[in-house]
Amino acid sequence: MQNSITLVIATRNKGKIAEITDLLKDFPVLIKNLDDFGPIPEVEENGDTFDANAYKKASFAARVLGMPALADDSGLVVEALGGAPGVYSARYAGENSTDEQKQAGILQEMKGKTNRKAAFECVISIAVPTGPALTYEARCEGLIADEPKGKGGFGYDPIFYYPPLEKTFAELTMEEKSRVSHRGKALKELQSEFEKVIIWINQNMPKQAKFNCAR
Repeated sequence: MQNSITLVIATRNKGKIAEITDLLKDFPVLIKNLDDFGPIPEVEENGDTFDANAYKKASFAARVLGMPALADDSGLVVEALGGAPGVYSARYAGENSTDEQKQAGILQEMKGKTNRKAAFECVISIAVPTGPALTYEARCEGLIADEPKGKGGFGYDPIFYYPPLEKTFAELTMEEKSRVSHRGKALKELQSEFEKVIIWINQNMPKQAKFNCAR
């Protein structure tokens, strides 16, 4: 069995932290998140793809903290809205908007639209302080509901209807959601290659130089 390593989840989003920690609970890693450390500058998520933003967040946290870091960038992609909100999912209703405001904004734009097709997309980046990173990505297809349903999850979960289970993401248990969600699928892909990931991290982490103290 591989030795345990520390992996930082580069977010303060409690919903994401809970989901990712649950999905990684059987991994030989010590999980930390940004709340476990002192003040860290915010990363400007100005990439035009989920991939670019995920790498930016993971790489920055890894360099600042000197540890391997995992970050995800994910969002809702609505077909009838030309792929919006996409990379702007977190701030589509304005900076510091609540989840309820984000949901209401999408439902307002979807009024009268018969095409309700949507998808959650996720890109996970695992970076080390020296710069290299591994990338995992996944997608989950669904529909925009007519109204919010469910009390679980976060973000757009109450308005994302998943036809195979006939529930919104907010009506699923964490176990159910982790099995089918975009983030869950991406992390499952990571899990299937975990032994290789540990080797990669160990190979790419900076090595401390050893010096002999001569008198």
